[in-house]
Amino acid sequence: MSAIEQTEAARPRGTRLPRRARRNQLLGAAQEVFVAQGYHAAAMDDIAERAGVSKPVLYQHFPGKLDLYLALLDQHCESLLHSVRAALASTTDNKQRVAATMDAYFAYVEDPGGAFRLVFESDLTNDPAVRERVDKVSLECAEAISAVIAEDTGLSQDESMLLAVGLGGVSQVVARYWLSSESQVPRDTAVQLLTSLAWKGIAGFPLQGGDTH
Repeated sequence: MSAIEQTEAARPRGTRLPRRARRNQLLGAAQEVFVAQGYHAAAMDDIAERAGVSKPVLYQHFPGKLDLYLALLDQHCESLLHSVRAALASTTDNKQRVAATMDAYFAYVEDPGGAFRLVFESDLTNDPAVRERVDKVSLECAEAISAVIAEDTGLSQDESMLLAVGLGGVSQVVARYWLSSESQVPRDTAVQLLTSLAWKGIAGFPLQGGDTH
């Protein structure tokens, strides 16, 4: 169950919840408000009202708005990293690996909760703590992709990272464009097109030992 679904299930006022369940409920409510309004326009009053709790209850779990935002950011950065790592581990066929990784980004931006906006389209990227988290997840996703490239091709760490940053960057930028433009191209077709583009490039680096991809 997602954080937002937990919010819906736990919203009635006056209900006593275990601490973890209450925290998840508050995070779900905060996500809805931050995605809809942005960080600067959102108020703790709005989040408390959305969650169906008093402000003191909200402050018991999160001392301030930034703490709440960073907790959400940590959660959704970890979700993206997990999805990318799972995609890379899902097959040993490299073309299918590329497709799975591309699809992980498309699935991430298509999630109806809009969490990707907190990571890729935040209006708080000038805050050092936010910037650090966004840069960190981008780097960690690239490192996961880079490890596969280096192992298979024998390219150096620096060379593999350049390719990995390119693949990850293309994936998230195109996925966001696909969503924001309300493209008539189905997600599966969009992933297939992007995979074909990326594969024509990455397949040009032969596997170690002279094997084919």
